[in-house]
Amino acid sequence: MKRMSLFVGALLLAVSCNNAPEADAEKNTAPSPQPKAAVSSELGTLELSLECSDQMKYNLDQISAKAGQEVKLKLIHTGELEKSVMGHNFVLLKKGINPADFASAAGQAKESDYIPNGGADLIAFTDLIGGGESTEISFTAPGPGIYDFMCSFPGHYMMMKGKMVVN
Repeated sequence: MKRMSLFVGALLLAVSCNNAPEADAEKNTAPSPQPKAAVSSELGTLELSLECSDQMKYNLDQISAKAGQEVKLKLIHTGELEKSVMGHNFVLLKKGINPADFASAAGQAKESDYIPNGGADLIAFTDLIGGGESTEISFTAPGPGIYDFMCSFPGHYMMMKGKMVVN
């Protein structure tokens, strides 16, 4: 079942690469109805919309990029609950960082919006957002490999996680 989910996620990402990216860069905008991704020029910029909800789910569980590619990720919380109750973020772990250990440390880092060690274990991360909010980040895709991403809000890791595949 998980293999089928990864296949469907990859298929959705591949199909959505032919769609134009949304031109909306403002925070706190309405969510897009479908995952959007676009790649321009050789390496170009990969633009992604990653949605999350009050049901503790991302709409994508796999993201593909090329090593060295600029990634612009927009995280959109489609739910209604406040950040203090159902906050979500996107954190991309460095290689060698155990996701369960990171999630445990994150749960103890409330004062820094659940980003422990000043983000030293991360390649990139977004702000923590609540229902109806959105945030954006840009980062350079790391070297080839498979990287874990997740939400670091306490208790969310088990349901809100995925892989970034970098070729």
